[in-house]
Amino acid sequence: MALWGGRFESKTDDSVFALSRSVQFDWRLAPYDLVSSIAHVRVLKSGKLIDAKTAAKLDRALKELLKEVKSGVFKPNASDEDVHSALERGLIEKLGELGGSIRAGRSRNDQVATDFRLYLLDHMLEIALQVTKLSKAILAKSSEYVDAVAPGFTHLQHAQPVSFGHELAKHSCALERDLGRIKDWYERSNLSPLGAGALAGSSLPISPERTARDLGFDGVVRNSIDAVSDRDFAVEALFVLALIGVHVSRIGEEWTIWCTSEFGWAKLDDAYATGSSIMPQKKNPDVAELARGKSGPLIGNLTSLLTTMKAMPFAYNRDLQEDKEVVFNSIENLLTLLPALTGMVASTNFDRKRMAKSAPEGFSLATEIADYLVRKGIPFSKAHEAAGKCVKLAEKSGVQLHELSATQLKSAHEQLDEGVRKFLDVKGAIASRDSVNGTAPKSVARQIRALGDSLKRDAKWISNESKRFSGMMSQ
Repeated sequence: MALWGGRFESKTDDSVFALSRSVQFDWRLAPYDLVSSIAHVRVLKSGKLIDAKTAAKLDRALKELLKEVKSGVFKPNASDEDVHSALERGLIEKLGELGGSIRAGRSRNDQVATDFRLYLLDHMLEIALQVTKLSKAILAKSSEYVDAVAPGFTHLQHAQPVSFGHELAKHSCALERDLGRIKDWYERSNLSPLGAGALAGSSLPISPERTARDLGFDGVVRNSIDAVSDRDFAVEALFVLALIGVHVSRIGEEWTIWCTSEFGWAKLDDAYATGSSIMPQKKNPDVAELARGKSGPLIGNLTSLLTTMKAMPFAYNRDLQEDKEVVFNSIENLLTLLPALTGMVASTNFDRKRMAKSAPEGFSLATEIADYLVRKGIPFSKAHEAAGKCVKLAEKSGVQLHELSATQLKSAHEQLDEGVRKFLDVKGAIASRDSVNGTAPKSVARQIRALGDSLKRDAKWISNESKRFSGMMSQ
């Protein structure tokens, strides 16, 4: 049913209706629309715009409709333009013309902005919960391999040996920032647009402050024009989701590399791998690859909405119909991906011997030679040059750095003596880097504990907000 049309003499052309119709995707907002409508009934009653008897009938019908929507009994039909018109049809089917009285004091403009915020507040909490689960799995795996040695990389070249737990824990650091961004976003976005009307507020005696309280918002959007035209909350959410996508893409990239025959570090659990329809030997890291692939639409959705918003004039415009599909797509993609990725991480086993064997390759201990000379008072520039000479000698001789002769060491720098050999050991090199953010196992263990404590605080916040939100939604 249409929510407008009194001044029109002919019906909308079918092509225009098809273009305008959004109920096929904005039906996701139905539960939030009904909850906000229940709150709106209360302010209509308190403003004496409807009597107590009418308010009771509307409240009862809206709650019935909410149950029917959640159970799938009530659905949109081919004549419904959007979620709002579909639900008003359902209300009128229950109450007759009385159902239309709920429209007083609000517009689809402030209504959809409210519904959309509620949807995002709810689902960003679910995203945050899934991120904590992924981070927890990474930290558990980091703790398991904190004493395992592996080559560290820059430019995909062997750089310096590291604790493999350190290598893994870096992903939890990125996810910790993502959780912080969600919390910051939540605080900024938890404001109610309801009461802004089409753009200018309402002349009727309604109370936006009361509606905001009833819906669990921290307050009301200050300016009614901004309330209906602002989509910063959606753009910012898409940015957070895109950055989470980038971070999980990096996890996927590393897992994919570690599973190759050339590396052979990672062994995937069968439950988180797939095979080939033609090559029976294959065990493919599809979850990791899809973690990479999903970053594409997540970044694209952010770009799409930014482009839609970049020249939006004045208050509400129909362009804003394009704000929801990209958000729904990003939310649903991540909520599908994150549990699978978490399972893959938690169930992967790593080959300690193969990583350890690879750790000193590529002359990754060369910096130890430079640091040894620095301890003897040699300027690092000279020490660096001497270490480079050692690498050149080792390459020509076909040996590792610790296998250079005493004469070869002396030829690189006169201060290079037999004492350097005790530093040309992978475990010793790793253990020596025991700064607060270093790769020494005792440092990494402290880092993991700190990340775990932060994760517990985030999980508590998510739990508290989710309970509060669930209480508000269980009308």
